[in-house]
Amino acid sequence: MTGSTTIRTAAEVAREHADEAERGRRLPAATVAALADAGAFTLCLPEAYGGAGGGPLAMIDAVAEIAAGDASAGWCAGIASTTSSLAIFLEPSVASSVFVSPQVATGGVFAPNGRGVVDSDHVRVTGRWQWGSGTQHCDWIVGGAMCDDGTQRICFFRPDAIEFHDTWHVGGMRGTGSLDFSVDDAAVPLDHTIRVGLDQPMVDDPIARFPNFTLLALGIAATGVGNARRALDELRDLAIGKTPQFSSKTLAQSGFAQTEFARAEARWRAARALLRTEVGAAWDAAVAGRPVDVDARVAMRLAAAHAASECVAVATAAYELAGGSAVYDASGLGRCVRDAHVVTQHIMVAPKLNETLGKHLLGAEFDARMI
Repeated sequence: MTGSTTIRTAAEVAREHADEAERGRRLPAATVAALADAGAFTLCLPEAYGGAGGGPLAMIDAVAEIAAGDASAGWCAGIASTTSSLAIFLEPSVASSVFVSPQVATGGVFAPNGRGVVDSDHVRVTGRWQWGSGTQHCDWIVGGAMCDDGTQRICFFRPDAIEFHDTWHVGGMRGTGSLDFSVDDAAVPLDHTIRVGLDQPMVDDPIARFPNFTLLALGIAATGVGNARRALDELRDLAIGKTPQFSSKTLAQSGFAQTEFARAEARWRAARALLRTEVGAAWDAAVAGRPVDVDARVAMRLAAAHAASECVAVATAAYELAGGSAVYDASGLGRCVRDAHVVTQHIMVAPKLNETLGKHLLGAEFDARMI
């Protein structure tokens, strides 16, 4: 069971503390507590371990709503929820000990930047990973490792095994705290590791039929969707009261502003609708017991990349329409633009992904392992 906090309330708390997150370069304790109580860190946790069972469609809606309050909070919720889906690959007793409640926060990096030595009951791991979003508030942190037995494993570390490195000095998504983290000869029980491509789901849950890499992409894209919504809302509030220089009308009464706002709103709605449509169709298949095939995976990744790209354009349009008012921190629009551009830098939704997706759409051979 989640606590008494709703996703909407958590989003409001995130918004109230967004400036603090920006300054501190990590989510404040109040934001973390609200997100945890709302179950925002375990939106893809299997029902067997206390998950809500809403799946990826519920996740993208929740992440977008949180991101409209603070994009960094939405980003961290998406990362943690994606990580929570890994519970399906753990022995049930282990999964229950890691995810003791829906308030647990997990995160980390799946990329195999670590090196592991396997003995009879442990893997000893040494490595360093970048982009450890939200890891400073996590109860468990995962890191990928290539091991001497030829396996690639995702390893669950306790926070006391982790060293954090103060590397997150960035233009956007400052509040995510996506710094580097490392371990040095950390002993991880074998049953707290997942052999990528070898271990099969241990519970029967629709999330087990949903591609994990796609979940990651969806959370990032949903962050962009929520952030762009925030930009449009900021502009609307500004436009109602602002009278531009050399004008007798408010910005909201300007024909040019009205036209451009309508266009930006339409782009936002279309991007969000495509994302929800493709994710909903794939989730329906998973719930019905059918596999999510390559066509569906490509469709979702295409929708996610498109949403991320469109939402940069929407946030930028809002910023430009606001004029000089947008350059001040008080407007929030500058942060929206900076955060939007970090979304499209993520490898899961970056523009270069379109080449891979285009190969499939045109019938050419392509590597589908990360789709």
